[in-house]
Amino acid sequence: MKKAVRANSPAVAISLTALFLALGGTVYAAGKARVNGRTIVVKSLPGNRLKLHSVAANRLRPGAISASALSGQLSGAQIDARTLGQVPNAGHAVSADSADNAAHAETADSAQHAAEADMALNAVNAIAAETVNGHEVGCKTGTVPFAGSCWQTSPDDSAPDEPENPPVTAPKAAENCAKQGGTLPGALELAAFAKRPDVTLDAGDEWSSDLTNFSGPNSYAIVTVSATGVLNSAAMNLGRRYRCVFPLVH
Repeated sequence: MKKAVRANSPAVAISLTALFLALGGTVYAAGKARVNGRTIVVKSLPGNRLKLHSVAANRLRPGAISASALSGQLSGAQIDARTLGQVPNAGHAVSADSADNAAHAETADSAQHAAEADMALNAVNAIAAETVNGHEVGCKTGTVPFAGSCWQTSPDDSAPDEPENPPVTAPKAAENCAKQGGTLPGALELAAFAKRPDVTLDAGDEWSSDLTNFSGPNSYAIVTVSATGVLNSAAMNLGRRYRCVFPLVH
């Protein structure tokens, strides 16, 4: 028995030496080699062996982290609105907003129609308006509206320089009307005015603003109108009665 052990001792020694060398070489090689992802077996590393913030969020399994595990609050900038569904009652809000806009549109349309109606009414009432751009509109006492102006109903009896208003020359008649803010009427208009049933021109004819002819400096004739509306002419220096015509706006 002792002889067998002694005989095998050199072989055992050699085997053990080879084993030690092999193991030492493996350890040495392992110390020099680098470990990468391909050398790691899938699901072989526990979570506590990973470096913090070393795993990106898109590498996590969906649902791996519960909402209760999150700390803090998310801001609006951190939320992708495209991933959210419609908020409850948002549909009702959209409908309500549309209805509100429709109501406003209907109100605006009604307001526009009302404004147009007011403009039309104002246009109709403009004839009877008392002022236009701050100016009085209408005919004063002693005058009547005719041909777009206010005409004196009788030969002028308020000439500033003639208390009893006797017949005056044509230039003086024009001057007196101008001082009152009026003018002498045109001949044809005066003839038409004479046809009114409530108007009577002076029997001696009245001055108009129309000239007939010149015969020299300050020598001319003026058209006059009779009580029956007949047109005549008289020298400018003769005496005649007259009436003034005033604008509606004054």
